[in-house]
Amino acid sequence: MITIRELRKVYGPFVALESFSEEIQAGEIFGVIGQSGAGKSTLIRCVNRLETPTSGTVVVDGQDITALSGPDLRRARQRMGMIFQHFNLLSSRTAAGNIAFPLEVMGYSRLQRKARVEELLALVGLEGKGNNYPAQLSGGQKQRVGIARALAAKPKVLLSDEATSALDPQTTRSILDLLKDLNQKMGLTILLITHDMGVVKHICDRVAILEKGRVVERGRVADLAAQPHSRLAQDFFPQRSQQPLRSGSLRATIAFQGETANQPIISRLVRQFDIEVNILKGSIETIGGQSVGQLQLELSGAETEAALQYLYQQNIEVEVHDGSPAFEQLVDSHP
Repeated sequence: MITIRELRKVYGPFVALESFSEEIQAGEIFGVIGQSGAGKSTLIRCVNRLETPTSGTVVVDGQDITALSGPDLRRARQRMGMIFQHFNLLSSRTAAGNIAFPLEVMGYSRLQRKARVEELLALVGLEGKGNNYPAQLSGGQKQRVGIARALAAKPKVLLSDEATSALDPQTTRSILDLLKDLNQKMGLTILLITHDMGVVKHICDRVAILEKGRVVERGRVADLAAQPHSRLAQDFFPQRSQQPLRSGSLRATIAFQGETANQPIISRLVRQFDIEVNILKGSIETIGGQSVGQLQLELSGAETEAALQYLYQQNIEVEVHDGSPAFEQLVDSHP
């Protein structure tokens, strides 16, 4: 649905975005995460041409957005909905009036607008709120109006620029649940910009992590979370234990996903091998609709190497970070 090739945006001497390329599939929720100044908002504004890229191409639903101008560009933008951090509602218009605004611009009749607005109010859970002004709505309700407005012209693509960062955690979750529901019911492709790993964990299928305008990590959210060394996993799961390593022991992190997360891995290790296992830290999270977990372990005993080999055979990711170089070599040599 969205193909981005070698996208670059420069403001004078400052490079805001450098060589960003990605293919976002129809019906996918793709997240772009990074801190302030990483280039996230620049990216999304280049996708809908609120900013003109310095170089590179953006193709949305088969149309090269970077090659358009004038009426053609306006028509292309109408096929992309946009929701904003601070809602951007017109204070002088009711909720229904805000939702109807893009339909007025597009020339819909009064009866067509009325029917579509009622449909959208129901879709986002705001039945009975159409006559309320923004000042009479909560933050979550305002964002629901913003989502309804973005969907007014029946776009195939929804762009979300930090849409939940001004909301409290409970309201954030309700808005993310709404976006996920719309994605599934309507087949919407969603490009979602955020600085919050919790948003990525809750809703995204894939993610790209930006730093200083460059992608430093990308992939399926669940797959990255199941790799102990990934930046994503380091944010999702507890930091490594700093307590002193016992003499003769080994410290490692194991990561697993799917059905493996529900298996009694540690009890099997202890039963099958002459080792002691101390769980230092760990958790299991639901990410991308499946269980993903990490455990930080301290292992000691005569069969520690055999126990590690067993974990490898179970397709469990293992990272040895304190212990004998022989064990680290075993990890490095594993395919």
